[in-house]
Amino acid sequence: MTTCIPDSKQFFTIDELKRLGLSLYKINQLVNNNTLVKLNKKMYENTGYTGERSDFTRIAAYIPNGVICLMSAARYHGLTSSVSDTVDIAIERTMKISTFPDHPPVKVWYLSKERYLSNFSFSEDSTGKFKIYSIERTVIDIIHHRNQIGTEETKKILKNYLVRTGGNVFLLRKYADQLRCRKLLDTYLEMLL
Repeated sequence: MTTCIPDSKQFFTIDELKRLGLSLYKINQLVNNNTLVKLNKKMYENTGYTGERSDFTRIAAYIPNGVICLMSAARYHGLTSSVSDTVDIAIERTMKISTFPDHPPVKVWYLSKERYLSNFSFSEDSTGKFKIYSIERTVIDIIHHRNQIGTEETKKILKNYLVRTGGNVFLLRKYADQLRCRKLLDTYLEMLL
């Protein structure tokens, strides 16, 4: 069966497949002959995809409301060279995840609505779009979760941020105030400055 699915795109929503002229019947046929893999109610993976692959876009396909956070975001922003075997993803406490990818392993962080919605943006690499927290938000989250991250790694990430941004403490304090971590941030800044 010939398809109108481009090999240059890895993930499709059901709406995108319909815009390509595929009916639900044809989409189900493509799933049955393994041209598409159904990931969840709204997302499909193209098995004929020939481009680069990214853990972040793969997770965004499975967990579209998830936001890349903590050590995964720190690595993306160039604040650490530590490599984790999991991808950190934040969701709001009330959200449910119907399907997890087989690979990469995912560590889910459940956040309050206010904390979840604060300071994320859409980012894009050569494979697609995903949500990720800003560099300042990432530093504040690392400080907030210092017990899980480790104090030495937390200090190293803060130091790398200060070097990279020329010591933009004002912006860090602004986010720390929003996320109620100002005292912790000031303690770490005193250690480093």
